[in-house]
Amino acid sequence: MGVWQLLLVGLVMALGLVGAVVPGVPGRWLVWAALLWWSLAERTGVAWVLLVAATVLLLVDQVVVWLLPSEGGRGGGMTRRIAPWAGFGAVAGFLLLPVVGAVPGFVGGVYVAERRRLGGHGRAAAATRAVMREGGTGALVELLACLLVAAAWLVVVVKG
Repeated sequence: MGVWQLLLVGLVMALGLVGAVVPGVPGRWLVWAALLWWSLAERTGVAWVLLVAATVLLLVDQVVVWLLPSEGGRGGGMTRRIAPWAGFGAVAGFLLLPVVGAVPGFVGGVYVAERRRLGGHGRAAAATRAVMREGGTGALVELLACLLVAAAWLVVVVKG
């Protein structure tokens, strides 16, 4: 697979990561489609194992999101105002403290967005809890699964 095609696959995965936190965009399916594209082009054992593992992870992720108690449904608490902050926080946390750092980063991003909107700590903390109850947790679970798939793909591509 050429460099340009790898960049396009990475771009589709990045779009999927954005879609994981933006309501109405099929994030996990964009990440999976990019991985499928890469696997079909590579045709190696590692590519197929990664595709199967990612498929299982993303299916389990979808079931978990469906089973989460949510007052507002998937993405109900995530607005277009909060999504960039939450996504940036999760990615930064994921990079600083691999895997587990995405959780406090996501919640911290939601808090920062609400703090900017509401001004005070108490009201921002209450709004953050409300966002997480109303669908933010589902967005976090989906983003974490997509980050794991994208990171695994990136490690395989870099290691060659």
